[in-house]
Amino acid sequence: MSVWLMLRRKGASGFSAASTAEEVTEGIDGAGLTAVVTGASSGIGYETARVLALRNVHVVMGVRNMAAAKEVKDAITKQNPAARIDAMELDLSSIASVRRFASTFSSSGLPLNILINNAGIMMTPFMLSKDRIELQFATNHIGHFLLTNRLLETMKNTAERSQKEGRIVNVSSRRHKLSYREGIRFDRINDQSGYDSLSSYGQSKLANILHASELARRLKAEGADVTANSVHPGPIATNLFRHSSFLTGIINIFGKYFLKNVQQGAATTCYAALHPQVRGLTGKYFADCNIAEASAQANDTEMAKKLWDLSLDLIDR
Repeated sequence: MSVWLMLRRKGASGFSAASTAEEVTEGIDGAGLTAVVTGASSGIGYETARVLALRNVHVVMGVRNMAAAKEVKDAITKQNPAARIDAMELDLSSIASVRRFASTFSSSGLPLNILINNAGIMMTPFMLSKDRIELQFATNHIGHFLLTNRLLETMKNTAERSQKEGRIVNVSSRRHKLSYREGIRFDRINDQSGYDSLSSYGQSKLANILHASELARRLKAEGADVTANSVHPGPIATNLFRHSSFLTGIINIFGKYFLKNVQQGAATTCYAALHPQVRGLTGKYFADCNIAEASAQANDTEMAKKLWDLSLDLIDR
């Protein structure tokens, strides 16, 4: 079977790997909903913001580069003059920046129905963040963990007032299956010895799923009308690969044969954020707009609880 035919094979949802974000949200009206999308200045974050705005969602982009955000906003509103889209500065590698963003958003009086934890970095050389946390773990997991915690009361209050389910979507990756042998290196998060850029990326993506799973469990126990799920967008040629010249070269040559385009890559995120089929589903892992199988480590509830405690310690120390 050709790669293209495999991409077009539909799952139980009626969608496939070839489905685009516009296709999976067709006919859905998000008027009255507000979403925060991190990393919306490029790649699938940009496409996610564009399509949500197309469906009448008020989108607030959390971005590090405000100049790039202005270009994105201008491009989206030029195509869709009715789009409601704003930008706020957010550096997920900085605990102080995340706290500022959350405080500013919470004090704005805006509701919050959808939180899409999309931003990420991939395969960086070993570096520590401003807060002395390994950079991929800090940016891809800790920043989003803190952001979610700080915005959670606003989401729960919005859900209660609006009688509309709140949705949290963590953008993970199939690479979560290629973390370190122990999954999360709890005692060696910041240890350069044994550091591997791809395994570290896998660790941070595993953390995204464990975070969503543990958050879903806690929200369900509270009876809050907010769900938390994780998604694998699929293999996509984005600037995530900029730290690997070898992979960039391979992608430039062969990418069109086995990679999704950005419109397809944003589909699962938009599906999890907006589609009625996802109503009431929580703690799930989606790929190609269908419920998928995560790794055994991603389904380890004890590892999820331990990661939650570690994350709290890292942001409070």
